[in-house]
This record gives sequence, structure tokens and C-alpha cells, in this order.
Amino acid sequence: MNIKDQFEQLCLPFTKDQRLINNLWKEIDTKYTEKGRHYHNLLHLENMLTELEPVKDKISDFTVVSFAIFYHDIVYNATSKSNEEKSALKAKEKLSELGFPQSRIELISDQILATQHHQKSKDEDTNYLLDADLSVLGKDLESYLSYTRMIRKEYSIYPDLLYKPGRKKVLKHFLELESIFKTEYFKEKYEVQARANIAAEIQLL
Repeated sequence: MNIKDQFEQLCLPFTKDQRLINNLWKEIDTKYTEKGRHYHNLLHLENMLTELEPVKDKISDFTVVSFAIFYHDIVYNATSKSNEEKSALKAKEKLSELGFPQSRIELISDQILATQHHQKSKDEDTNYLLDADLSVLGKDLESYLSYTRMIRKEYSIYPDLLYKPGRKKVLKHFLELESIFKTEYFKEKYEVQARANIAAEIQLL
């Protein structure tokens, strides 16, 4: 099932209005294919959904987490510090149109906001979302380096002089965490490789 169909399947229990679903999808498609999105694009969403497929049964509200994935980077500007807040607001607005229950919309908003600081959450569903978001860090070195090049392109507005120290700070922050990944499943799958990749990138900066 392609990503558009996955989104449609998520929406169908809440509305039969095909035009509304199409409009919601069109906005997601337009936002995630904006010029300058080399990494935070539809492929990133697809990868996150794929990563969570094997642990679906461990997630208590998979619909909430799935909607959070679709909306977590809908507003993305490399120079902005408020992408997550804006994305959460957009999710609230759009999912209200869909007639999605308000209490679950609040959960989605909280999950999107959690992607700003990536702190371990009391809510295990949120931890799965955060881990899927960072799963690229634990891929083989070649894939990881390809990811770092895409991120660099997204931040191309900044010269190396500004980019490198900023990037180093982010990477060192990850290494200082007791664990980069919050769930046992992802920790086991990616933690060791992620730490090796990050250390390798720091050497290259």
C-alpha cells in the first residue's frame, strides 16, 4: 500500500467525504515535497511507518501515532525554531475538520511537540514515534552518511562556519543521552550502530 493509500485508510473511519480526504492529502503531499526538503519529505514518513509496522501490536493507539507521523514535519523550515509547534497546530486544525475525537487530537499534538526535544516520555506510544523518527541514525554507515548529506542540503543557507559547530552540538547531545532510543525494540536494533555513526560524523566535521 502506498503512502497516499495509507493516509486514506486512516481517514476513512472518520469521514466518507472523499473530497475532504483528498484535500488533506494534497496539503501533506504539497508540504512534504517543497523545494529544499531533501530529507524531511514523504520518504521520511514512509520509512517511519515501515519502522513501526513490526511493533504495531505494542502501540496502544496506532491511529494516533500514524497521524502524528503524517503531521510531525508538515511545517518545516531549517531556519525556524518553531516547526514543531506550528506542525502541531496544523494537525489540530486539520484533524478537527476530519471529525477526529478531540481527546486523541490532543495526544497527537503532544506527540508532535515531543519530537522537538526527543526526551523519553511517560507515554510509550510517544517513545515509539520518537524512535522511528531517529531510526535513520542507526542504519548502515553508507545510509547514515547519505542522510547527513541531505540534512546539510536542507541547511545550505548556513555556511560551514555556522553549520558545523551547530551540528556537532546536536550530535554530542545524542551521545550524552543515557540511550538515544527510548524503547527496548529500537535500542536493541539501532543503539550500537547509531553511536558509531554519530562518532564517525563528528570526526568528519
